[in-house]
Amino acid sequence: MQTTRNAWDAGPHPAGGAPAPGRGLRAQVRTKDGWAVQHAVVTVTDRSGHQVARAEADTDGAVATPPLSPGVYTVVVTAIGYAPAASTAIVTASGAAELGTLVLARQGGVELPPPGVWTIDPAHSKVAATAQHLGLSSVQGRFHEFAGRIQVGASAEESAVVAEIDAASIDTGNRMRDDHLRSADFLDVGPFPVISYRSTGLTPDGRDRWTVHGLLTMAGITRPVDLELAYLGTSPDPWGGLRAAFRATTELRREDFAMNYNQVVQAGITLIGATLKVELDVQAVQGERVPES
Repeated sequence: MQTTRNAWDAGPHPAGGAPAPGRGLRAQVRTKDGWAVQHAVVTVTDRSGHQVARAEADTDGAVATPPLSPGVYTVVVTAIGYAPAASTAIVTASGAAELGTLVLARQGGVELPPPGVWTIDPAHSKVAATAQHLGLSSVQGRFHEFAGRIQVGASAEESAVVAEIDAASIDTGNRMRDDHLRSADFLDVGPFPVISYRSTGLTPDGRDRWTVHGLLTMAGITRPVDLELAYLGTSPDPWGGLRAAFRATTELRREDFAMNYNQVVQAGITLIGATLKVELDVQAVQGERVPES
């Protein structure tokens, strides 16, 4: 009579005999900062190199196999975007082995948020632009209405971001100045109510830092704009979600977007500087929605 083998078992049992009933190999797969690596694959081979079990981590990073025969095994953990990790498991007479936490490092040694969609939370983010005033001091404006989405890939190079800003939401703390900024001299919010940015690629620029290449459309004009991006880490929030923090900066030339208005107040001194410094402090929430807070 032919014996039907367990679907988990892809090779012969070692000389230790048949598996005992009960628990098998158990482990948790995590990143270096403690987050679950969903759908990591654990492969178990015996001392002859034969695969005897294979299991996929669940959404909490937990891995479990059926009971194994007593003996020494090699355990290899793999996941897209992570460097493989190997360890040794000793299975007791009960057929069980507890491996505890198996840590996976990102490919290239750089940690990123877990792959997937992340939604920018405007309530805990800032979009600001600063201009020189009279060559002496600076004036900062903030946009209060914006939205965006970050797609974290298996590698940084596979990640992308899209964002939209309500141009009329500019606020410099001076109503007359804000109305002027909304006019055709600057943002021209009537025909062009939205400022948009779409990334086209990322280039590594040191650990946890990248240059984001993208296209910025403002006042009806589209120009390539690079952002200097720093990843600041992840943290759970009080609403049961997971958040990632980023900081990005760039410098824009006003003339690139046909914002040529200026006023000479003295010889060689103009009212507004030729460039704008843009600063983005972003919190993004894992998933498609941002919880109310």
